[in-house]
Amino acid sequence: MCSLTALTVVGCSGSSHSDTSRRALPTYGTYDINARPPSSLRSGGTLTLPLAQMITQFNFDHVDGALDDVWRVDSMTEPRLFARDVKGVPHAVPAYLVSASVTSDSPQVVTYRLNPKARWSDGRALGWRDFAAQWHALGGGDARYLVADTSGYDRIGDVRQGAGAHEVRVTFKQPYADWRRLFTPLFPAAAYDTPGRFNSGWQGRLPITAGPFRLDSVDQTAQTLTFVPDSRWWGSRPRLDRIVFRVLDADAALQAFQNGEVDAVNAATSEAYTQLKNARDSEIRIGSAWDEVHITLNGAGGPLVDRSVRNALQRAVDRASLADVAAQGLPVKVPLLGNHFFMTNQPGYTDNSRPYGTYDPKAAERALDAAGWKSPGPGRTRVRNGRSLTLRFVLSEGTNRLGEDLAQLVQHMLAQVGVRVDIQQVPASAYGPQYLEKGNFDLVIFRFTGLTYPSSAYAIYRRPEAGQTYQNYGRVGSAVVDRLLGQASGTLDERTAQRLYDRADAEIWRLGHDIELYQRPQIIAVRKGLANYGVPGLGDVDFSLVGWEK
Repeated sequence: MCSLTALTVVGCSGSSHSDTSRRALPTYGTYDINARPPSSLRSGGTLTLPLAQMITQFNFDHVDGALDDVWRVDSMTEPRLFARDVKGVPHAVPAYLVSASVTSDSPQVVTYRLNPKARWSDGRALGWRDFAAQWHALGGGDARYLVADTSGYDRIGDVRQGAGAHEVRVTFKQPYADWRRLFTPLFPAAAYDTPGRFNSGWQGRLPITAGPFRLDSVDQTAQTLTFVPDSRWWGSRPRLDRIVFRVLDADAALQAFQNGEVDAVNAATSEAYTQLKNARDSEIRIGSAWDEVHITLNGAGGPLVDRSVRNALQRAVDRASLADVAAQGLPVKVPLLGNHFFMTNQPGYTDNSRPYGTYDPKAAERALDAAGWKSPGPGRTRVRNGRSLTLRFVLSEGTNRLGEDLAQLVQHMLAQVGVRVDIQQVPASAYGPQYLEKGNFDLVIFRFTGLTYPSSAYAIYRRPEAGQTYQNYGRVGSAVVDRLLGQASGTLDERTAQRLYDRADAEIWRLGHDIELYQRPQIIAVRKGLANYGVPGLGDVDFSLVGWEK
């Protein structure tokens, strides 16, 4: 399973870190979904959910498709070999897998036994060729495939048929601890086996599926995607008749929920929580997941090419004040993050942020002086060789008030040390492909979510190569980080791997890859009577189980 990215920050404004009226975040992996057995739910009904932006690339493994919304859609329509429970532990999904296990240690071999009933929408059975095509696309080193993440796949040495048409043997040339995250979703060879099919065949459509739902319609005018149960599905029929995703910005989604037009909405903001905590025909669900907010620094061009300038920005930003803003009016605390791989309430968390995550504007000023950026006087922008120290902070127009508030606060903080920040808002549809992925920014703020497999973060911190940036949008990396993360992902001993991730994390802080901010709480408002949906902890939502109480 790859990293889930949400490319906009959602939320609203100001608080005090010493406020004791809020309770701590729930235990790591706490869930709140109104769990009900499917038999107790009524058959039929529609679920309508907001969508951050219209999906144009339905291939989650493509660099343009590595979005949280795309993951949701693909998990409904493509084979999910493993699903994570509330604690993040992966389990084989019986509809697709009879079993999957390591059948040899030297070399590491994983044998998958596929459910013979599992078939693609073109009638073909799932088989070893699908695994081989996905491995070739993601781990074969062919730069024509515009991939988001190669980690894990690049450790595979061979994929072939096992003892029969429904068995697959995957042999690793290097050990890989998180092998269960691979091939989920599994994509069909018939729509994946050439760069053209991989890159273009999933644009605006799902060419071949094998899930409980299928894409019924795409309405560009209404900006909606509609999914209905797939009559070819061999598993238990979904409870819902229809799932509709509507493109709505954060403010519009809030209003739509209050008007009864959507059935769930983010409430992890002061504005939203205040309006929704006592709203009629709704309830608040709270839990804890892997969810972080950070500011990416672009080290590929402009003043931030210099690591010492990136480090100065880290010291000039008061992270605690930004977390206080995010916590305003919420019932739970919003803790600072000192680690890029583990959440604060997750086993294995170590704070490696010092000194770079420690607010010290005087140290920032000294670093900028040493880097040759001289101050013409208090309140004025620093200059070097006649050039002013001006940075562009790019925001999506889909970002609501919290994203804007945080950007403006950072603008003010950096101005105090002589760095000018110009805030530029761009169309939500262009934010990812035209700005984030092309490195067309100096600063951006967004989230990574769902990285319960630590190795899935490798794509964020590895050095770009052969024209591939993976998910390292700021292009900041080092051979040290690559080596440590490579060792960690191949280490089967959990404690040893954790030490390697800690060493890599300390190096990521030193490199000034980003300004890690805080752990985002999960607070969602849902329509009363909605079952098996809400905050799934570290788990995955199974849309085939979602429905309405009788």
